[in-house]
Amino acid sequence: MKKTLFIFFILLMSLFSFANADEKNIEQANKEYSEEMYDNAIELYKKIINNGYESAELYYNLGNSYFKLNDMPSAILYYEKAKKLAPNDEDIDFNLKVANNKIVDKIETVPVLFFHKWWRSIYNLFKVDTLAKISIIGFFMFFILISLYLLSKVLIIRKLAFWTGIIFFIITIFAITLSYQKYNSFNNRNEAIVFTSTITVKSSPNKNSVDLFVIHEGTKVNIIEKLGEWCEIKIANGSVGWLPVSSLKSI
Repeated sequence: MKKTLFIFFILLMSLFSFANADEKNIEQANKEYSEEMYDNAIELYKKIINNGYESAELYYNLGNSYFKLNDMPSAILYYEKAKKLAPNDEDIDFNLKVANNKIVDKIETVPVLFFHKWWRSIYNLFKVDTLAKISIIGFFMFFILISLYLLSKVLIIRKLAFWTGIIFFIITIFAITLSYQKYNSFNNRNEAIVFTSTITVKSSPNKNSVDLFVIHEGTKVNIIEKLGEWCEIKIANGSVGWLPVSSLKSI
């Protein structure tokens, strides 16, 4: 028992030391950025990410560092990563638009149906941690209200507890479903940024296939399918073709 507690204590202290190290690295990285030592800031931010820490602020700061070095593809990549975690952040949106205006390709986006816009606005309204809190509170309230329904002998209280409990149950299921979708969206690397200065999109996964169109570094693509060293991509205007995997970095 003493040995188990000792191991647990060591693991706990290790977690605290990692957290403190990351906190110090973040402070140092922010200092390097403020002193315009952007290469040093990038190195520290990446070290923090490699330790398993992720946040919208961290990706945003990393994107800003690359922006200051005029590395637009990398800036866009990390702004997009930040946007996945904080889709309604105005600073991220603004900087991403500025970075996109500095790349070669200005691709018109295919209009989306109104209900898709409506769903996206709801989808982007909550962060994953907020949805997790809503799920816990909703389930807790559902449990209390159903208990009240089962234990109370007053008809009005039973009815009120039952229907209110149903509402909280629906809210809980909605929050769990939405948070699961957000989690999958972040972990499914089906979006990428082009990191080759100029590249020709092919009609099939073969370098000798027909040339379709040309895109440039910094352009965002959706990955439809991967086949060996090639992947089928779609750009914002709906055009589809094949690119080498090596020319892309996943968001």
